[in-house]
Amino acid sequence: MRSYLGDRMFVERDGAVYVERTLGNRVRRGLLLELDLEQYDYGSKSASPIRPTEGTMVERLAPRIEVRRGAELELPHILVLIDDPERTVIEPIAAERGALAKLYATDLMLGGGHVAGYAVDAGRGERVTNALRALASPAAFARRYGVPEATAVMLFAMGDGNHSLATAKACWESAKGAVGMDHPSRYALVEVVNIHDPALEFSPIHRLLFAVTADIRAAMAEAFGSRLSCTDLPTAAAMREHVNAARGPSHVAGLIGPGRRFSVVEIADPLSTLAVGTLQPFVDRFVERGGATHVDYVHGDDTLERLAADARNVGLYLPALGKSDLLRMVVREGPLPRKTFSMGEADEKRFYVEARRIR
Repeated sequence: MRSYLGDRMFVERDGAVYVERTLGNRVRRGLLLELDLEQYDYGSKSASPIRPTEGTMVERLAPRIEVRRGAELELPHILVLIDDPERTVIEPIAAERGALAKLYATDLMLGGGHVAGYAVDAGRGERVTNALRALASPAAFARRYGVPEATAVMLFAMGDGNHSLATAKACWESAKGAVGMDHPSRYALVEVVNIHDPALEFSPIHRLLFAVTADIRAAMAEAFGSRLSCTDLPTAAAMREHVNAARGPSHVAGLIGPGRRFSVVEIADPLSTLAVGTLQPFVDRFVERGGATHVDYVHGDDTLERLAADARNVGLYLPALGKSDLLRMVVREGPLPRKTFSMGEADEKRFYVEARRIR
C-alpha cells in the first residue's frame, strides 16, 4: 500500500461516487459514502443509527484487526442497506447519470459482470444528504415500521461485510484516544444500496454438518417433539420446491443426507420469527453433543447438495428471507441469527475496486 501511494498509482478525489454494477440483465445501483463509526454499534442490543442485521461473531474480528491495524488504506467490500421505498436517495442520481463524470469502468472476473463509478458533485451530494436526513426523521421512521416515535432510528443496516465494519469500529475504538476525534480512521468506506432496488436479490445461507455420527432426524424429533413432522421426498428438486412454496406460521426446511436422502422438516408453533432462528440453536447443540464435528455456512443450492452427498455429511437447506421482512424484524427484534441471509450469490458480491486512506 505504501509503495502504491508513493508511486501515485491511485487517482484521488473528494465526494461521493455513484456505482453501477451490471449483473446479467440487472443493474444494481449504489453510492459510495463514508460512515461515521461513532454512530455504529455491532452489539446484540444495538440501537445506533448504523446497525447490524445479523449477530456479530466477535471471535472472527482478531485476524481482521491484525490486517487493518497497520494498513494505510481500506479496500471495502461492505454493502449497507437503506429503506427508501419512495426512491429519494440513490435513484435521482441514477436518473442523471449522463451528467456525471465517469471515474472508472471495467469488466469483472469469474462471472462478476461489470462495474462503473461516477463522480457525484457537491450539489447532488447535498441532495443525497437531505434525502437521508428525511429518512432518518423519527416521525417518518415510526410510520415506516409501525413503532413509537421514541424508538431509536436505524438509518443504515448492514447487508454484507458486517465483520469488516465491526473490525473498523474495533480499530477506531482502540486508536481514537491517541489520534483524536478528527482522524480518517473514524470513518469507513461503504457502498449504500436501497433495499428496494429490484436488482438486489437475497439468497439463503445453508448449513452443512460434517462427519455426522448421530441420527439427525431422531435428534430433531427429540428436540422439537410433537411439533416436528418429517417427510421424505424423491429428489433434491422436490425438496427445494416444497420448502420454497411453504407459507404459514410453521417453519419449513430441507434435509439432505446422509447420502442421497432428501427430507422436508416442518416445525409448528416456532418461538422465533425465522426458520434459521428456530434451527440454529438445534444445530449448535447437535455439534456440542458430538453429533457432528463442526458446521459450515454454504452459499448456493448446488454447492450444498454436492457437499451433502458425502455419506459423512448432512445439509440443512433453508428458505430465503424476504427483503420486505428484513429491516422490520431488525428494528423490532434486534439483529437476526448469524449467517441468516446473503445479498445475492458469490459472484454478485462487491469487488475490491475503490480504496480510502485511513492513516
